[in-house]
Amino acid sequence: MKVNSPEELATELDRVGYLADEGVATAAFLALRMQRPLFCEGEPGTGKTSLAVSLSEALGLPLVRLQCHEGIDAAQALYEWDFPRQLLHLRALEAGSEHLDVDAAEQSLFTERFLLARPLLRALKESPCVLLVDEIDRADDEFEAFLLQLLDENAVTIPEFGEIRAARPPLVLLTSNRTREVHDALKRRCLYHWLEHPDLAREVAILRRRLPGVGERLATQVAAAVRRLRELELLKPPGIAESLDWAQALLTLNRSELDAEAAARTLGAVLKYSEDLDRVRAKLDTVLS
Repeated sequence: MKVNSPEELATELDRVGYLADEGVATAAFLALRMQRPLFCEGEPGTGKTSLAVSLSEALGLPLVRLQCHEGIDAAQALYEWDFPRQLLHLRALEAGSEHLDVDAAEQSLFTERFLLARPLLRALKESPCVLLVDEIDRADDEFEAFLLQLLDENAVTIPEFGEIRAARPPLVLLTSNRTREVHDALKRRCLYHWLEHPDLAREVAILRRRLPGVGERLATQVAAAVRRLRELELLKPPGIAESLDWAQALLTLNRSELDAEAAARTLGAVLKYSEDLDRVRAKLDTVLS
């Protein structure tokens, strides 16, 4: 699907349930039209991952997701060779020939039939698609350096095989919760957008869109309470996902209003650490005021 403006992209995102503000819609539109990666940074729960998923749905493109973690390497992210099949192939060659051409046999081992594509390589081969490199801040500097050719050229080089280049560049989104600073060399190759938590009106709209059974009053009470929770010094301030969980928990208990008793019973839907629970219980009247 072709979109011609940030406003048109925002409309398409709205159609699939993602309420993008002007800044998010503009950043995503520019990444799409300029064929540049988009680096999305922000607190956990601000909708970074959901943006990639929603862009995939709105544009009618497949989503390829790479979840980063400490120690991730090329074998998990890009490719690896199917060693058992290579070994079987080599044994078949040996059994079928008295005078095996070693060079030809070795060359036949490193062909596409034995190449196991991981998310990054799949994205290049299956593009156009949306490639989500999620939580890049969990990976290390070495992995960041490994991504540079892909971000620069929409291509990767496999030593035994050669270069694989995307026929059409994927739309690449990288997300970071800023648990560490990502290297400038990676950021220079991307457009950048910082995602904030939504304002009160937008969060109310998100709650009502995602949970049709939530009334205006309950959605406003939950969104306002969550905003106050974010102002406290919590170990894990709640994101949009926690707002949705809290509203859904209240709905499940047939509550149409967030009062002190209902809030106390359902805090586990919005807070995930016992220290945060203790801190909020002591200030519950303030949170709900």
